[in-house]
Amino acid sequence: MKPLQGIAWLLALQTAGELIGRAFGLPFPGPVIGLLLLLVALRHRHVQTSVGAAADFLLAHLSLLFVPVGVGVMTHLGLLAAYGGRVAAVIILSTWVGLWVTAWTLKRLLRVPPETP
Repeated sequence: MKPLQGIAWLLALQTAGELIGRAFGLPFPGPVIGLLLLLVALRHRHVQTSVGAAADFLLAHLSLLFVPVGVGVMTHLGLLAAYGGRVAAVIILSTWVGLWVTAWTLKRLLRVPPETP
């Protein structure tokens, strides 16, 4: 029952994020706003336990989430043969760019002295 409550919390907070984003015309996607709401909601023990149970449940069945992707790859093997090299190059390049931006940002943030109260 707890995993179901946790999934309900996740869906409710994502829906609230979507509604807030659309109502106020915010430049952030609804799921990002929902994650911020989840961050606030995780201060409550009830939300922590139910979302934790949902996370454990989803992690235990994570391999099932790869089945649709595998079927899609098998269905479009011709496209993969034609464009597989380009797709691999884009994935590798974008991963390196993401790692570089993250490292650069961390380096910049670590140089800033912390504020003292």
